Amino acid sequence: MDNEIKKLKTGTTTVGVVCKDAVILAAEKKATMGYLVASKAAKKILQIDKRIGMSIAGVVGDAQAIERYIKAEIKLYNLQEERDISIKAAANLVANILYSRRFFPYIVQLVIGGYDDQPRLFSLAPDGSVMEEKEYFSTGSGSPIAFGVLEDGFARDMNVEDAKKLVVRAVKAATKRDIASGGEGIDVAVIDSRGFRMVPQEEIKKLIGN
Repeated sequence: MDNEIKKLKTGTTTVGVVCKDAVILAAEKKATMGYLVASKAAKKILQIDKRIGMSIAGVVGDAQAIERYIKAEIKLYNLQEERDISIKAAANLVANILYSRRFFPYIVQLVIGGYDDQPRLFSLAPDGSVMEEKEYFSTGSGSPIAFGVLEDGFARDMNVEDAKKLVVRAVKAATKRDIASGGEGIDVAVIDSRGFRMVPQEEIKKLIGN
């Protein structure tokens, strides 16, 4: 068995949407090891600061290393500057970490979303490139399917409830057609002026059923 087969991966569909007063992140929960479903409850949405979240697609070990690294750097920034890091600064910090390893890259695709004076969303590639997304973005093997749903259903200044329905519909569609996406349910996070919070699974189950 070669090294690529041995790596634990989140084949993945993750979605981020900018709505009127928040950023919404969503992801399914399957992690694979070659043709083996290694986990049906993988955590792909991470809180990295009070009002910042990050979704991950790619190799699990690399994603966990990035999570530890960026959380430490953000804590250091907040202590030194005596203020919370902005969403753009956090995204650029992660981009610099990725760029420093571009010749032996972290095999990850990330979406960072949060709220400072407004909701903001950034996509990051393994080479350290970073782009601000004004509406929505999706990563992972199921992203082409999710993008179709997002393109059809997105509206500027949509409210939080409509945005939650949209991200769940996008991820659900991907799990139906992408063999690397699935698992036991969908995780959804809302990030607004009050902070980062995960949507209760009872609420998500109702959204999935609609």
